[in-house]
Formats: sequence, structure tokens, C-alpha cells
Amino acid sequence: MPISEPTAWGQLPDGRPLHRWTLRNARGARLDITDLGATLLSWQAPDRQGVFGEVLLGHPDAAHYLAANAFMGGIVGRWANRIRGGRFTLDGIDYKIDRNDGDNHLHGGHDGFHARRWDVEPEGDALLLRLTSPEGDGGFPGEVQVQLRVALDDDGALDLRYAATTDAPTPLSLTAHPYFNLNDRRADIRDHVIRIDAEEFLATDEQAIPTDRQHVSGTAFDFREAAPIGSRLHWPDTQLRAAGGFDHCYIPRGPSNAAPRVVAVVTEPSSGRRLTVASDRPGLQFYSGQKLAGQVNREGRPYSAFAGFALEAEAFPDQVNMPEAEGAILRPGSTYHQTTRYLLDTL
Repeated sequence: MPISEPTAWGQLPDGRPLHRWTLRNARGARLDITDLGATLLSWQAPDRQGVFGEVLLGHPDAAHYLAANAFMGGIVGRWANRIRGGRFTLDGIDYKIDRNDGDNHLHGGHDGFHARRWDVEPEGDALLLRLTSPEGDGGFPGEVQVQLRVALDDDGALDLRYAATTDAPTPLSLTAHPYFNLNDRRADIRDHVIRIDAEEFLATDEQAIPTDRQHVSGTAFDFREAAPIGSRLHWPDTQLRAAGGFDHCYIPRGPSNAAPRVVAVVTEPSSGRRLTVASDRPGLQFYSGQKLAGQVNREGRPYSAFAGFALEAEAFPDQVNMPEAEGAILRPGSTYHQTTRYLLDTL
């Protein structure tokens, strides 16, 4: 269906205007997106009774998105998740990058992709968003050209297709960071039932940096069979206690860098909404929203802990400092490709 004309939506601190666009599909679902951070502002979708409601968390206005630290709905880069100590070595050269999470780098740093104004143009029923990340951006080498195609398909899927090139070797890991609550009449997601198709996850230290791979069998992290999120939060698990909930990267089964495979399915019993996530990335960060308390919602009131959950398709956190580092390096002459699909339907 035709995309709406852009409407004014605040401005950057330097006075440059911001805008929002609306995508619709044949079933009446509606997705709002802005050029600020390519941020997903709103997603109205039907429940099992056909009643439309909001499934994404959000802030009131552009100023709150710029001031907040939750990366709510934004596209994050150049690096999704954390890099230990804000440093890495690439081709024998040591790099120091923004440290915005204690001593670590998180989600692109102080001025990551989520805080930039992207160029936007319609492409049929989709939107193309483009961003240039200059040499030295956040401390990263190389100039990177990023393109994101966003479509709301008639089957109910939000289809995100990324492409990027560089003029010098650089780490690159992009992800979308929407927070979901599949029942807009409840302010808590602990009744949501989740299945994650992964046999391993990355255990973390006290700074949320991966330490080793662990098998999910016999742990609170085993969601190979669907289970309510809340039922696992009080298991006697040192990983859960350290993070206050789930904030860990899973290693989904099936090959990455191939056709997207289903990596997670979340259902909400009362609304009947179901979210199916498909990705071609090697990692899937599951965050249960335990630190959302105090973030400002659309009505200007604070969210509570566990108000939403995030499923972020990405490279492994700190992969640039792992034996698998080369898999997260984009080099000149190559193109970074990534596809993530969030399918919303009902049971």
C-alpha cells in the first residue's frame, strides 16, 4: 500500500528537521518510522479478536529519544552490543573506540547510528534509509555506507534488509532494537511465552561481556521448549542474578549468512498475538527488559521493569576480540548483507 507523505517530527539539536513516515499493509497494520536513527516508533497490529493495538514501546517525542539511553526502536551501529574495554586490534593496528557502558563500548557509542538523521526515500511500498558513517566515527576505521530497506508485508512481517560497504577494513554489526509488548493492555511481559531455537548461549561476566559458550540444557536459558519468561526469572542461576534477568546472546541453530531461519517465537496468551523472528545472523540477544524502569513512555510516564523485551539479531558481543573476529570484519570490495524478519500474526 502507498507510504504516507513525511510529516514533521521535531528536530535535532542543530535545528535540522526530523520526519516520520507510515507504512501500511493490506490487513490494516501500521508501522511508523522516523529518520532519527531509522527508529521504529509504533506498530499497530490486530489481536485474535481483530482489535488493533500497539506492540512496540516508545518515547513521547524526538527530544526524549535523543536524551534516553535505551536505544528504543533504533538501528544501532557500527557495533551492536558490547566490545570489551572499548578496544580491538585489526590487521595489527590497535583501535580505541567510544566507551559508553562503563569501560566498554555499547551499541555504537555516544553518537551511534540510533542518534543520526538518515536519508529516506520511498521505494514502491518500502522505504530506503541511507547513512554515511565517516572515517573515525566513534573511533572505528573506514568510511561505511549503510542502506536499510524497510517493508511491512501483507503477511504481517516487518522485513528489514541491510547492506553496507566500506573503503577500509572495519568491524560491523548492525541490529534493530525494538522493545515488544504483545499485549497493549498489560504493562509487563513476564506472561509472554518464548521459544528460542538455540542449544548454546554466551555466558557473561559482571560487565555483560561474554566469557564462554554454555549449553542451555538444565539451565534457566533452555527455551528450546516454549516457556513463560517470568517463570524462569527466579531460578537459582548466577547468570540471571548478575544481569537481573535475561541479557544474553544465544547461538541459534542452523547456518548464519544463509537464508534467514526462524530463531525465536513469542506468544502472548491473552491477546493471541504471536511474534516470529527470522534472521541470518550468528547471534540473537534476548533482553527481558529488567532495566527499563524509569524510561519515559509515550504518555510521559515511566515504564516499569519488564515492560518490554528485545530480540536483537547480530554478531556475537565482543566478537572482534574473539577467535571468530574475522567473521565480523567488513573489507573493501565486499558487501555486508543482513536480513531480519519480525512476523506478527495471531493464534
